[in-house]
Amino acid sequence: MSTDLHPGSTTAHSPPGRVMRRIGYCGITDEAAAELAGQLTAARELGWQAIELRTVDGQPLDLLSRPAFARAAARIADAGLAVPVIASRIGGWARPISCDLDQELVELTVLADRCAALGSRYLRIMSYPNDALPDQEWEREVLRRIRVLARRAADLGVVLLHENCSGWAGGNGERALRLLDAAGPEHFGLLFDTGNGAAHGYRALELLRTLAPYVRHVQVKDAVVRDGRVEYRVPGRGSAELVDCLRLLLDTGYQGHLSIEPHLAHRPHEGFRAPAAVCRAEFAACGQALRTLAEQAVAGEPGWRTGPAGLEWAPC
Repeated sequence: MSTDLHPGSTTAHSPPGRVMRRIGYCGITDEAAAELAGQLTAARELGWQAIELRTVDGQPLDLLSRPAFARAAARIADAGLAVPVIASRIGGWARPISCDLDQELVELTVLADRCAALGSRYLRIMSYPNDALPDQEWEREVLRRIRVLARRAADLGVVLLHENCSGWAGGNGERALRLLDAAGPEHFGLLFDTGNGAAHGYRALELLRTLAPYVRHVQVKDAVVRDGRVEYRVPGRGSAELVDCLRLLLDTGYQGHLSIEPHLAHRPHEGFRAPAAVCRAEFAACGQALRTLAEQAVAGEPGWRTGPAGLEWAPC
């Protein structure tokens, strides 16, 4: 956390215990720019100290050649940016339950190696959309795969984080907790995306009340449903109840990052990317909105300090 934090106006959201607590801002920067240079610039302009990686120059991180990845890792290090989470494609919207698990394990192995190079610990996964299996078979196969993946993650020294998005446990808190039980907590946790409820038919705040104690990483987006269609919005301008979500996370002792994934100018699942200048501008607006919302969430609470890189709490 940078030293340019100034005292925030911030009782109820102070963490359990009396220890220092930091929450950093970051974002999935391929929504700001396809090329790495633009991603790094977008993060620096917002005053961040971290980025979340998904693609570099349009390529998923596991598909970069070794030399291309080495160059990218060096540039990220030179920029002084951490990479707390890598967003994998494992179990995602394009990987139904019928996909080849061996290939999933190959991706996991490659990304674990790249996590080590970047100093990352977490890999985002999902829980496999169905592909015409009866519900009980779908459930059994998802749980089997999660156990296999978690064992491999343990061997490789990374932690898998399941996102409330596509797949068997995407919008169901009880199922997400069953994934945790199946995998064990040491190398498996939860990633919560505030904006996925609009797309998947549930209220994010209600789901978060079940999952908050187990969340290790947060992605921030906002959206509304209009005429049956999801419209993504700048954080704070949709129906995701973002300040309430952030306050709930703070009340349960969340530490980690708040990472924007706006889906305004780049939506991978739709194959959509706006012109470069629009991507940069929309991403910057969402990054600034995140800071505003986070500062609203701690307003009136003693001990919080705020700055462009995130929030910090210390005993008074």
